[in-house]
Amino acid sequence: TAEVFMERHPDANISVQGGGSGIGIAGIIDGTCDIGDASRSMKEQELSNAAGKGVDPKANLVAMDGIAVIVHPSNKVTGLTKNQLKDIYTGKISNWSALGGEGHKIVVVSRDSSSGTFESFGEMALDKEKVRADALMQASNQAVASTVAKTPGAIGYAGLGYLSPQVKTVSIEGVMPSHETVLSNKYKLARPLFMYTNGSPQGVVKDFLDFVLSAEGQKLVEEAGFVGLK
Repeated sequence: TAEVFMERHPDANISVQGGGSGIGIAGIIDGTCDIGDASRSMKEQELSNAAGKGVDPKANLVAMDGIAVIVHPSNKVTGLTKNQLKDIYTGKISNWSALGGEGHKIVVVSRDSSSGTFESFGEMALDKEKVRADALMQASNQAVASTVAKTPGAIGYAGLGYLSPQVKTVSIEGVMPSHETVLSNKYKLARPLFMYTNGSPQGVVKDFLDFVLSAEGQKLVEEAGFVGLK
């Protein structure tokens, strides 16, 4: 989206950096960026820190995303309940045989704690309980998908844009993640995607956000694997 916008606006210079939602929000609080991307709402402590620095964060909703639960393609399990998923991630279930699968030890793969995906998954799937201590913590959605793809007993979670034939998506409560099920709230592991600004966006920042929310911008959102609002 940034590349297309810069092609149209040669005077605009947009640098895109990763690192997780905590990094994007910190950038807005510290004044080191104009737009902070995040897949969660700001925490009370972050809002307090922002107020202390005279920053007025505005959450601009630009898209939705579904957090897909993925396993190795060889896994016979096709669906899980939310309770089963929670029991896997908190350590109460540790072998696939308890879920109708083959007798493989479950290898739990998770995002690291600075990730908005980790925060969202913890709230929506785990009721804020702690992930089991032996979970393999990964720094990105892609790292989660890659680890699950090469580990027969693994289970992980990632945004819809990171699904591929190398992993198998399982249903949650009988519903598969998709554009339709995320927007209709039928799929329960769904989250908003925000672009935070300091106050209402102005100037070229507003122009960029307007582009992201335009029909063309939302099409690019879809092509990137997320769920557009329109």
